[in-house]
Amino acid sequence: MPIARGGTPASSERCGGEGTTPRWRLFNCCRLGVTRVALLLQYRGTNYKGWQTQPNGLAVQEVLERCLQELHGHPVAVCGAGRTDTGVHASGQVAHFDTDLGIPPERWARVLNTVLPKDMAVRASAAVSADWHARFTAIARSYRYTIYSEAEPNLFIRDFSWHYYYDVLDEERMDAALQPLLGEQDLAALRRSGSPRPHSQVNVWAARCRRQHPFVWVDVQASGFLYGMMRLLVGLLVEVGTGRRSVADFTRIWQERRREEVRYAAPPQGLCLVRVDYPVDPFAGGMGVRARDGTESIVQLGTLIQGLGVQGLGSSKGVQQ
Repeated sequence: MPIARGGTPASSERCGGEGTTPRWRLFNCCRLGVTRVALLLQYRGTNYKGWQTQPNGLAVQEVLERCLQELHGHPVAVCGAGRTDTGVHASGQVAHFDTDLGIPPERWARVLNTVLPKDMAVRASAAVSADWHARFTAIARSYRYTIYSEAEPNLFIRDFSWHYYYDVLDEERMDAALQPLLGEQDLAALRRSGSPRPHSQVNVWAARCRRQHPFVWVDVQASGFLYGMMRLLVGLLVEVGTGRRSVADFTRIWQERRREEVRYAAPPQGLCLVRVDYPVDPFAGGMGVRARDGTESIVQLGTLIQGLGVQGLGSSKGVQQ
């Protein structure tokens, strides 16, 4: 079945539907030896049940695999670096698949962008070795959570942020609460039930909270993330920012693994997988540093909104480093 814009059944324009000659057929698609191709992906998670194929709704992985099956004429498995949840976005997801078509690896981004729905895009594609794996070769993932703190609603960023205006958030207190997380930690208090992972150890490389009015950003880089970890972390962190909890209380909860005290999970639309790191970057040859980093896409969104002249966006200063 073709995939529509937003993940619903499509017209014949997408994924090689009946009555069309897909643009990919213009390429020389003779069968060759198998090549592994890495993809750098963006997707708007609003219309999807997360990354991983689900029995009860459309997932990003399923869309990619359907489109690749249309192109190859047989099933093609896609493996992703991060299993984002329902409604969570990605500006720097990485995936891989194996192909026997004669399309140059660096052209797969263009080919897929002709058949993918409009809420998904491939920013780059590259050949990788046969033993390279998007998930298991990765050494770190980075997520950003965006909080929009103005009282007035903003339609342009509603789907990409948590509109939290009930209390003033102290980003310095929130940042101070994050610092003890650095290093190898047991974060069982920040894991949702139902996780298949046998342990709750996480190596946190970096964690930061900062304000760029009207946004409060929470950035975390770690070797891996537990199921629901970022949303539970932000939900608890907001309680610190409002003064309902102290920094010491925040630390005590995760150090003592008091999951029952983590009462709120931040909503999914504010969360974005912005980057996946590898020992050797497979996309280093074809993209600049700023283009490779998915956080730049979020910064560009804020700049665009300010450029539209929307009232209530506050300072137009550059992003603080």
